Amino acid sequence: MPRTLSRREFLKLGTVGTLGIAGTAALRQNPAAIAPPSDASMPGMDDGMHGMEGSNITTGEVDTSRFDPMKYLTDFDYGKTSTLPNGRTLREWDVFAGDKEIEVAPGIFFPAWTYNGQVPGPTFRCTEGDRLRFNFLNASAHPHTIHFHGIHPPAMDGITPNIPPGGRFTYEFDAQPFGLHLYHCHTMPLKRHIHKGLYGTFIIDPPQGRQPAKEMVMMMNGFDTNFDGENEIYAVNTVAFHYAKHPIQVKVGELIRVYLVNITEFDPINSLHLHAGMYKLFRTGTRLDYYEYTDNVIMGQGERHVLEFTLEYPGLHMFHAHQSELAELGWMGMFEAKS
Repeated sequence: MPRTLSRREFLKLGTVGTLGIAGTAALRQNPAAIAPPSDASMPGMDDGMHGMEGSNITTGEVDTSRFDPMKYLTDFDYGKTSTLPNGRTLREWDVFAGDKEIEVAPGIFFPAWTYNGQVPGPTFRCTEGDRLRFNFLNASAHPHTIHFHGIHPPAMDGITPNIPPGGRFTYEFDAQPFGLHLYHCHTMPLKRHIHKGLYGTFIIDPPQGRQPAKEMVMMMNGFDTNFDGENEIYAVNTVAFHYAKHPIQVKVGELIRVYLVNITEFDPINSLHLHAGMYKLFRTGTRLDYYEYTDNVIMGQGERHVLEFTLEYPGLHMFHAHQSELAELGWMGMFEAKS
């Protein structure tokens, strides 16, 4: 019986582009997912950047009709809106937890627990002071909750009650403070419920808004596909290397705002390094003045920051985790800046 290889064994074999994902059984199912060691350039890449800085990447494509990482970048869900008698805005969402197999690399599937059928879950967005209502249905085979970061009554914190399969609960609270937050299941064992995919981004805009920009959400996550307690795949927005093979299109001189969240389980830190540029870092997004000007940020699980930058030169600008192993196992992408 073939044994399952760990990510480090795959790295030693030089097949980092395949991610080692789920062992030899998965490789037999989809041998095309393995890119043979090569110094060939990626299509559209400059000749001096052979093979994504010397590493392989996955071949083939995921089925984006199931989940499209490019669409997810800018898919902000403002909910159903109405006006309360006191004039305040009420935003309402229907959220369900469900069990679903997701594709995290070409031909490689992960048995996920999802909010609204996707990982990450929807990006909920509102303005500070709005009244928020989340109607939660647990359509999964396991008990779940939704825990929102931010300020709210403890009864709405998503610790208790634990919602059983088929159960319902309504979370209702005022949106505060403005900033970049996240939500996730808080059922024990916590690491299992987060690692399986029950998380998403939660943005509360300041009442006065922010400067107009091209905005996008990047959620750094990982997948332990053989359940050995360490990840075989890393990504931003779930699909390994997706933005390397499909660069994000931006304009030279255009203000770009990235809502960056780290939800990676099993690793103490993650990071984002931007090539050929620098960004203003707004820690947690709860202040309108930036914390520092940098090209690399180190983040623990649950940390989130707003990044703002412009790219001054046309061409492909790489971004990736500055933990090399994470980058080689899928957490790598490109901005393509055009004049």
